[in-house]
Amino acid sequence: MAAAARKMEDGDAMRAPIARNARDQDLKGSRADARERRCIVAGEVMPENRLVRFVAGPDGAVVPDVAAKLPGRGLWVTASAEAVATAVQKKLFARAAKANVSAAADLPARVEAALVARMLGDLGLARRSGALTLGFDNVLRALEGPKPPRALIEAFDGSPDGKRKLYAAAHRLGLNCHVIETLTSTELGLALGRENVIHAAVQPGGLAERLIFDAERLSGFRARNESPRASASKNESSL
Repeated sequence: MAAAARKMEDGDAMRAPIARNARDQDLKGSRADARERRCIVAGEVMPENRLVRFVAGPDGAVVPDVAAKLPGRGLWVTASAEAVATAVQKKLFARAAKANVSAAADLPARVEAALVARMLGDLGLARRSGALTLGFDNVLRALEGPKPPRALIEAFDGSPDGKRKLYAAAHRLGLNCHVIETLTSTELGLALGRENVIHAAVQPGGLAERLIFDAERLSGFRARNESPRASASKNESSL
């Protein structure tokens, strides 16, 4: 085995990705902990699920590359509206690229929209593949079933009571179930072709991992209200 690691195109990979098959390579979330990058704002090295990649287009305009597939040198920024706005205001993209590139003021909003679109697309894929469970009763049965879901999806603006019951069930059962609470009921309804979607769950697999990966990044662009998860855990522990 060669002593030196192969130089990555971006020039900022801190660790080579682990071996994976073609499907896992396409489902980016499955390699969330495989590589680290340096944020051009904070100067810190972080895992990719805490960062967003940007590239400069042929016209010199900086564009978000949430799938990390566009050609060119990657410019990585912490996945938060504040960090991206700072990179724009302080012209850090041009400094990092060492080129005369420009970044529009609406770049944080464009990143948020791109992440939402990516997650909704994956939810649609999960529905068509049979990996998605919808509705409170169905999700509760899935949590208590022989193959519990990997991701529990709750509408950000949904009623706290139903969420709290599902969180409590997952906690009681000791499940390794990641909670995603970054999409609204309207957005979930658009992805799944029905109105008022509040509760959903995704079976273990590449789609679930990629949804978890992108939800982590999207949370940095959306203000969060206090979640009922903490109170659900406290109530369970007091029983």
